[in-house]
Amino acid sequence: MQATFEINHSSRNVLLKFLENHTLEELNRIPEGFANNLIWNIGHIVVVQQMLVYKLSGLNMMVSDEMVEKYKRGSKPEDKVSHEEVDEIKELLFSTLEQAKEDFANDIFDEYMEFTTMSGFTIKNAKAAMEFNNYHEATHTGIMMQIKKFV
Repeated sequence: MQATFEINHSSRNVLLKFLENHTLEELNRIPEGFANNLIWNIGHIVVVQQMLVYKLSGLNMMVSDEMVEKYKRGSKPEDKVSHEEVDEIKELLFSTLEQAKEDFANDIFDEYMEFTTMSGFTIKNAKAAMEFNNYHEATHTGIMMQIKKFV
């Protein structure tokens, strides 16, 4: 799991740079031809990690139900995100990762509800969920790199 977490930490550092190097207006802008924006992708990444690893393990998530509704698969940006929400997402980028590391070290993941992803991969346990999450984050980071060209 160490490599999984190192990759995830590296991914989160890339996302942090998006937050630090773009204005609130740029984070909220949806370029023509795109369905979402930079901040939605980052919020989505945080929410999906929590759903894949914690919710499907029957454990409490570190994100609110409101945040899940706003950033879950199939959602799209409805309103502009505030500075406060950007700060919350920024904090969750690393706090969720650190909590997951601690929880894996403490072996708290006993149960898991199997889940087949849109790409056809069936996740059978929390470890596989964390590993698949790196793929998911990389996919959205690629989308963000495309969006960045137009903001």
